[in-house]
Amino acid sequence: MKPTRLILIPALGSEPAPFLVIEGGVVRDRGLLELHPVEPPEPMRTVAVVPGAEVTIRWLDLPDGGLAQQRAAALWMLKDELAAPADRLAAALGPLPRAGQPRLVALAGLPLLQAWIDYLEAVGVKPDAIVPDVLTVPEPVESDWLNAVSFGSATALRGRGFAASVQPDLVGLVAGSRLVEPIMDPSEVERALVEAALAPPINLLTSQERARGSGRRGWALACTMAGVLVASPLVLIAAAAARDEADARAATASARAEVGRVAPDLAAAADPVEALRRRVRAAPPPGGVVGATAALFAAVEGVDGAELDLLVVDQAAGMKASVTHADYQDTQTIARAMRANGFEVTETAALDDRGRIVSDITIGSAR
Repeated sequence: MKPTRLILIPALGSEPAPFLVIEGGVVRDRGLLELHPVEPPEPMRTVAVVPGAEVTIRWLDLPDGGLAQQRAAALWMLKDELAAPADRLAAALGPLPRAGQPRLVALAGLPLLQAWIDYLEAVGVKPDAIVPDVLTVPEPVESDWLNAVSFGSATALRGRGFAASVQPDLVGLVAGSRLVEPIMDPSEVERALVEAALAPPINLLTSQERARGSGRRGWALACTMAGVLVASPLVLIAAAAARDEADARAATASARAEVGRVAPDLAAAADPVEALRRRVRAAPPPGGVVGATAALFAAVEGVDGAELDLLVVDQAAGMKASVTHADYQDTQTIARAMRANGFEVTETAALDDRGRIVSDITIGSAR
């Protein structure tokens, strides 16, 4: 049997990835894959395990049909629970269930899925399957039990027809009356990971071809397939969606008219509402540049280890800055301090730089 590599993608993209090499059903090797290695790892089948908290997992009663039709139906059924449109989501299906049983469905944001793929490329591998960590947890025998495994700062909970990753202090709330059985033995957790690597319960990569290049067509496909395949309750939902779309068009027309009233020169823009937002963001902050600069220096100094690298004032683009800091939450701390002084801070970009984070921000009037 050819070897399989199992990789645990860390929560931070700047960290190395723990891995196991499985051959003949046992672990042959283990270690860490460093970013940008001088020599790439040994080529082999690779299964990546990603944080389950970033994946929506459900068991749904899907209508008969092919994979594309069932994915579309799943997206339609879950549309009210999702914060992103269908064309920004990867939808993967589990194995075909027995007749009358619901089917496992997992959804993740396409940008996040691509970020995981990019990370794996950075450690020198190409994934054959991507699985949420919560689905590597064994399903309990009893229907009123939940098995629990800690992955980093999250707790993965697995029940019969249930899987979710939550913060430890929310376990009791999510479990309700069900008994939570923690799996503490590392060897038992490892055996479960090995089983998932050899037979992934789901593969988020299977929806890549559907999603690639679909653009806005993805949601249209979901609507069309669901309308054909799913019974009458969804027809009613479709009617409500149509009404919502009509309301949205009316609101957009009203917003355009209001922009034309307060800023006639922007009325002819392709998107006058966004053009007005850009103008507001670039507007001089209260107190002028000197006041904004003083407030920014004070806000940055209030964050341990933060440094102001660059400050630019442009008449067209407004006031911009670049800040180096240690934690992704630091920009929120700076934004709160600035807002208290009448300024609005918007983070426009962030990247890891050798263990430090460099964030680009814009500064304008608080609205």
